[in-house]
Amino acid sequence: MKALILVDIQNDFCPGGALAVQEGDQVVPVANKMMEQFDLIVATQDWHPADHGSFAANHEGKTPGEIIDLNGLPQILWPVHCVQESVGAAFVSDLNTDKIHKIFPKGTDKTIDSYSGFFDNGHRKATGLGDYLKEKNVSEVYVMGLATDYCVKFTALDAIELGFSTFLIEDGCRGVNLKEGDVVAAILEMKEKGVQVIHYTV
Repeated sequence: MKALILVDIQNDFCPGGALAVQEGDQVVPVANKMMEQFDLIVATQDWHPADHGSFAANHEGKTPGEIIDLNGLPQILWPVHCVQESVGAAFVSDLNTDKIHKIFPKGTDKTIDSYSGFFDNGHRKATGLGDYLKEKNVSEVYVMGLATDYCVKFTALDAIELGFSTFLIEDGCRGVNLKEGDVVAAILEMKEKGVQVIHYTV
């Protein structure tokens, strides 16, 4: 059984959003087309409380891009984004959400961030995605969405760790690239860990 994992295709990560990824909206037509090829489709959704510890605004004198210690883990500070129930946290309107079987919210605990769709950044709690896929007898997962160098990368790496054959749909992703070369490095790291990189052009 194969599953498609759509990572964080939300308004705040697309042009005009609070944490916009360049060309982030261009993953949407790829996602809609890819959904036609899968019997099981799941999505992750960044779903932060307003007082989340990853928001620079919640740390006096700090600005986005700085790194702090957040409960024992290094944490990049971000602009306020994907706050629960906000427009920014909603899926992009052009995304065909009718085909999504289950949504896995992440980043809901203000004390720890969660890039991966499977676990928080400290692997302290699971989102339930891994168990859900195993219950459905999934052996192969195909990962795409936003952003290549953060949530997509960590979702793909955790999928490999959990024993799934993992494929990255590279042209169905866009990256943050805080530092020049971050996206290239992320793809290289995924390949080195066993993720197979494929392309699908609409």
